[in-house]
Amino acid sequence: MADPAHPRPKAGDKRASSPRSPRRNSIIDDITSGTQVGGSPNPLSPQPPPNDAPRNRPAAAMDWSQPLPIIKALAPKVPMIGKTALMHSLGLSETSKYWDLRTAVTINVIRSFVFTPEPTSVGKSQHLSLRDPGVKGKVWIANVSLPFTPDDDDVRQTIFGAIDHLAGAPQGDLYTAPELVEITAEWTGYRAGATSSTPPLDASDADKYAAMMKEVVSPTTVLYLHGGAYYLMDPATHRPTTARLAKHTTGRVLSIRYRLAPQHPFPAPLIDALVAYLTLLYPPPGALHTAVAPEHIVLSGDSAGGNLATSLLLLLLTLQRQSRTVLWGGLPRSVPLPAGTALVSPWMDITGSSPSCADYAHFDYLPGRTAYPNGMEYAPDAIWPVTPARTALHVDDALLLHPLVSPLAAKGELWTGAPPVWMVTGWELLSDEDRAVAGRMANAGVKVRYMEFEAMPHCFAMVVEGSAVARKCIREWAGWMKKVVEAPGSVGEGGTVVGFKKLEERGVDVRGLDEGWEVTMGRMKERFRKNEERKEAMAKL
Repeated sequence: MADPAHPRPKAGDKRASSPRSPRRNSIIDDITSGTQVGGSPNPLSPQPPPNDAPRNRPAAAMDWSQPLPIIKALAPKVPMIGKTALMHSLGLSETSKYWDLRTAVTINVIRSFVFTPEPTSVGKSQHLSLRDPGVKGKVWIANVSLPFTPDDDDVRQTIFGAIDHLAGAPQGDLYTAPELVEITAEWTGYRAGATSSTPPLDASDADKYAAMMKEVVSPTTVLYLHGGAYYLMDPATHRPTTARLAKHTTGRVLSIRYRLAPQHPFPAPLIDALVAYLTLLYPPPGALHTAVAPEHIVLSGDSAGGNLATSLLLLLLTLQRQSRTVLWGGLPRSVPLPAGTALVSPWMDITGSSPSCADYAHFDYLPGRTAYPNGMEYAPDAIWPVTPARTALHVDDALLLHPLVSPLAAKGELWTGAPPVWMVTGWELLSDEDRAVAGRMANAGVKVRYMEFEAMPHCFAMVVEGSAVARKCIREWAGWMKKVVEAPGSVGEGGTVVGFKKLEERGVDVRGLDEGWEVTMGRMKERFRKNEERKEAMAKL
């Protein structure tokens, strides 16, 4: 689509080079901070066999205070780092007019771990991504379970019905209906009196929660859905982010451990997200929290978590239109809308049909479509590939164009009546789909606050952590969530493009960002058709 904020790279422009036959590996922690980002397990840790058991707690982490693993991993990268620094300093790289040296080195180091000579198995990547870095410093963490009763099976039926309703036909034969399971989650709060090395309180989770609540000032309650391409990561890996959100909102965050693919494809994560939302509204006996008013809840997520938050919002809107109640805790419950939804680099199109999936590869660390014209490649293991075959890790192919899977496929009228939405993106692979959904929501009457940071990669606030752009993004993100709860009438709308070096802002018409449903659906259908052709060709081999 045309970009009103800045010109597209022209055909023939140079792109960041990659190996002749690149294959995607897991992305490492942010080199400068150790924070895991955007679906990035840590390849420097030992490599145990995959574990597809339900996640109750992430695995224990190695001691990252020891520099040896980092040195071993970065040593082979020294020539590349030197070349990056030289090209940047001489102004010879295509990103040098935007990025500072730290950003250039960070992104190129991460990118170098993305492309490896041999594919990595899904199970290995998943297992590594679930390692727990531990809890210390200015953060409260209280672990909780989200239980259910046999009567709560109506949650599943509600979602199955919404899938059929939005498709306009029964879809039950296109996917395996997941069971309702008990998942776990983390309550996160800011621990003001701690230092960066303060260990966690030696107490029960109930006592930790009580101590956390003594420091919570705002009623803002964030239901956080982590990123990781639906098959990686965990609330533990996103603690640095949720802790910052808790600090800047002066509220609390519930970060849930939803089920991961490929073991638990769609709609399992959506079921888990709805269970978490209902648990906030109608806590079961023994819950640490009291009932949270819907006007105090903000849905939020990054990357795949942004997809899940958007899908949950669409589900709630659908239930509202149907006047559908859900049997929960033995009683029919209404399912009101939250105060708002805040999205960071949300994954809106699982087909990857947008032009930015190829055009913005030089700004992003994720592999562009030109690097993988036939889709991602993974080494086979116990959990992937699956039977029957599918191209996407987390959803059956027949549902790729469903609005609850790819929100870009949702028509504008489906967003009518939604509470305010805040969305941030960079100049990344997902930029076009994010712009289109923001524009479509705005054209449907939704109060949308859209921010685009020039030249920034996917989930940049977690990648270039501590930089001016990252700090601004976190402040805007948390500030908006606090305002939409405490002073919803003052929440603004409109679009802004933020410059990298001086953080200068210029306006953009959000409503003009959407090319129209027919145009985007045409591209998605064409991409879907090519995926089907590839599947048929592979089946004949």
